[in-house]
Amino acid sequence: MQPLPPVLRYAAKFLPVAVLAASFVAQAAAAVVPHLVLLVTATTAGLFAEAALHRWRPGHVSLLARVRADVMVRRLTCDFLLIVGLLRLTGHRQEWVYLPLVLGLLLFYGLHFAGHAAAIRVRGTRTLPLLTRNVDASALRITPAPPALLMRRHGPRLLLFGLPATAGLLVTAASDRPQFAAAGIALSVALAAVSLAGLVWCLVRRRPASSDEVLDWFDGWLADYRPTVGMYFSGGTSSAYQANMWLDSLAGLGGRPVIVLRERFMMQRIGATDIPVICIPKVSVLLRLEQSALKLLIHPANSGKTSQILRIPSIKHAFVNHGESDKLSSCNPYAKAYDQVWVAGPAARERYALADVGIEDHDVVEVGRPQLAPITPYAGPPTGAYTTVLYAPTWEGWDGNPGNTSVVLAGENIVRELLADPGVRLLYKPHPMTGSVDPLAGAANARIQALIHEANRGRTGPRPGPQAAAELARRTAELDRLTASSFRADADDAERMRVQSTPEAGRAEAVAAATAAWEAAHWASLPPGEHLIITTPRPALYACFNEADLLISDVSSVVTDYLASEKPYAVANTSDMPEELFRDAFPTVRAATILTPDAENVPALLDSVRNPGKDTLAAARAGLKRHLLGPSDPPSHARFGAAVLGLCERADEHRVRMSNRLLPAIPAQRAALEEAEEALTDRLEAAPEA
Repeated sequence: MQPLPPVLRYAAKFLPVAVLAASFVAQAAAAVVPHLVLLVTATTAGLFAEAALHRWRPGHVSLLARVRADVMVRRLTCDFLLIVGLLRLTGHRQEWVYLPLVLGLLLFYGLHFAGHAAAIRVRGTRTLPLLTRNVDASALRITPAPPALLMRRHGPRLLLFGLPATAGLLVTAASDRPQFAAAGIALSVALAAVSLAGLVWCLVRRRPASSDEVLDWFDGWLADYRPTVGMYFSGGTSSAYQANMWLDSLAGLGGRPVIVLRERFMMQRIGATDIPVICIPKVSVLLRLEQSALKLLIHPANSGKTSQILRIPSIKHAFVNHGESDKLSSCNPYAKAYDQVWVAGPAARERYALADVGIEDHDVVEVGRPQLAPITPYAGPPTGAYTTVLYAPTWEGWDGNPGNTSVVLAGENIVRELLADPGVRLLYKPHPMTGSVDPLAGAANARIQALIHEANRGRTGPRPGPQAAAELARRTAELDRLTASSFRADADDAERMRVQSTPEAGRAEAVAAATAAWEAAHWASLPPGEHLIITTPRPALYACFNEADLLISDVSSVVTDYLASEKPYAVANTSDMPEELFRDAFPTVRAATILTPDAENVPALLDSVRNPGKDTLAAARAGLKRHLLGPSDPPSHARFGAAVLGLCERADEHRVRMSNRLLPAIPAQRAALEEAEEALTDRLEAAPEA
């Protein structure tokens, strides 16, 4: 099926608004003339246009509200134009008959106004100053949320509850029998009254804990749980992957970890974990962490809200980033704000030194990349009928520079060359933010996916039997059961907090086993030579690494992580730099095959992957791996754990110094001093044994 031309797509986008505007013009004309058929037709068209707007064009609903043409104004206009039409159709002979109808409509809209105010009040009582996951919050008396139609969907509620009144008026216009309008208005009034009563009951009898009670409960939880190390994260809707890659490493530390978020929407975007998750939107509440036992926070990303947590002097902060590459963002001057910068290996240390952004060498700590443990090492050339190639380009970046990503200038050429080889199976995994800044990148991404779909239609061969699909469905259901919380469609943030209480014992191990089983079932369910477009969280990037014989990417952290396998890889050079200068400028590509935008050397690259004797870069990959990721002994998780202990010790020392200097007369902080001194003493006594 051919897509619509751009002009028609644009016209279809605004069709509901155009129909709605035309319906009001026609309705007004029909009321003045008057004309029964036109009045009924225009009113019906307006109702359908309203429904289409709320269903498919919520952005246009917001736009209309900003110009004071919100749903309340539109429905009032529609209904009272109907009343005018009724009066005109009867020739002003029965004005007194329609007066009760007008009063009934006013009562309905008055009840709707009251219901809307009550809904705002109920939402206010259920908007807690903080949210939690994996924490028992039963003491907060959180109850299930009222129906979303009453709480959050103001426009659809008015449309639905007002429909009987509008329908009754239309029937009365056609039959000249006011009792139909009276019955419809009475039903609308009843619906509005019942919804208002339900919301008032929620306010009177089902109120959760107040903000002060929630904060007192939170202080008590901090005192009981006594978190020691955590992760702080703030970001946009598509950035959760930056935090998710550190979940297993944080959980592997043991002790009492915690995750601190700042955006409410992020609560359901953080992956499956047993670690307590806390969302603290307001700075005033965030600063309560100063009175906790928290010693260290790791930061996978910089954000505008990071400076707010850095105000707390009793907590040490380490920047761990969400991947390392040769991009300028990997040596951001913002890193000066942290106590330490934790990097993978010597290459990142050199990168900061060369960037000269004010990071002292003694504040850089090499910890490796502990999350790379699941990546399997190189086991030789492909042995099956197909060579699996993972093409994982990065995105265009905030500056939209076309040299950041190969998608725009080289992506289609690379994919065409790969698809031209009958022995290649392609896994295409674009960056989730591709096209978010530059529409050209989004358009190129769409064309690449179209090429892959077309190639799949031309591929024939045996397909796995139905038992493979059944096994995948079973594994998917099991993994979803362990990782996805079941919420009612009407659930709000408070209800989700109530549902996502303390996890069952052993859930983390069960999730890991279920994920491995799902990945095996996923790959087994696919035809051996079928190309795959991966834009969902499953399968994860590292699972794609393990499936691939070759990676093609850009200058990005994907390359650094893939080097843990020591498998062949290639990097596209779309920067207009000569190859020699490109290799010097970006150390991560020094063991890569460099692809030009025309991708003419892809066939030779595939030949070297299939014939190890032609692979001249194997030794260079092994050396570059050590340079980028550090030594294999001690393993990365051990170095990461040692860095955590070291910075926690500095936090204890800082608390002791500050308490000795400033706080000898304050009882509450004397207690904190004694606790910190005791922890430091225990660690020093244990040091010789270690």
